[in-house]
Amino acid sequence: MIHNVTSESPIGIFDSGIGGLTVVKAVQAALPAERIIYFGDTARVPYGPKSQVTIRKYAYDDTLILMRYQPKMIIVACNTVSALALDVVEKACGTLPVIGVLKAGAELAVNATKNNRIGVIGTQATVSSNAYACAINMLNAEIEVISQACPLFVPLAEEGFIDHPATKLIAREYLTEIIQHDIDTLVLGCTHYPILRRVIEETIGQSIRIIDSAEAVALRTKQLMTESELLNPARRAYAPHLLVSDLPQKFSMLYKLFMGSEMPDVELVEV
Repeated sequence: MIHNVTSESPIGIFDSGIGGLTVVKAVQAALPAERIIYFGDTARVPYGPKSQVTIRKYAYDDTLILMRYQPKMIIVACNTVSALALDVVEKACGTLPVIGVLKAGAELAVNATKNNRIGVIGTQATVSSNAYACAINMLNAEIEVISQACPLFVPLAEEGFIDHPATKLIAREYLTEIIQHDIDTLVLGCTHYPILRRVIEETIGQSIRIIDSAEAVALRTKQLMTESELLNPARRAYAPHLLVSDLPQKFSMLYKLFMGSEMPDVELVEV
């Protein structure tokens, strides 16, 4: 699948649901002139509890949907796919650059920690894959990584339960143990989690540095686009083009809540 890439070509971003909007927001802040095509696989969210075979199939489907728009690069805004199926995406993209949230988040965490104790929270699949610990230890073998699966965070974020008592209760349940390991840095190893950032911060306290992999990806994207001279020279900002595999009103409500603006048109695509 060869197509001509120009600086005007869009950046393709996909996620299992609404979580990847955290990446859209960060990329827009870093590169306001870029056109963004975003696909949220709302029909099949969440990916975290599913098997590796299924996740790899979904990753392939999601990539092909974005490839129709002839992007200049693909951002995998789903940590579960980054952990278990990045190679599937890279293969489907051919020569196009692919950035996964996981590696970008790991690099940022390694640079941030002072005491070499990093906590990682993510979906069951991401945590079981041990991909964060491997990525962090490849950069620095001295670092101890303490991981915790937080499977209920994705459904809570998808419901928009941003300040809900239930979210606070579950955050305490998940995070109490991880903070006892004297971590100084916590990686939000799922792009849905920044939506719940306030509750997470309240639970872990001020002294632990939070690493949002969305911000890390935005920095890496800017670097990559600058190096390959593919930055869009346009002087205007574009609204992202949104694709979803199921069109609940929920997506629209959460978009407003999270992006702080009205939702542009959404296109329904079949997976």
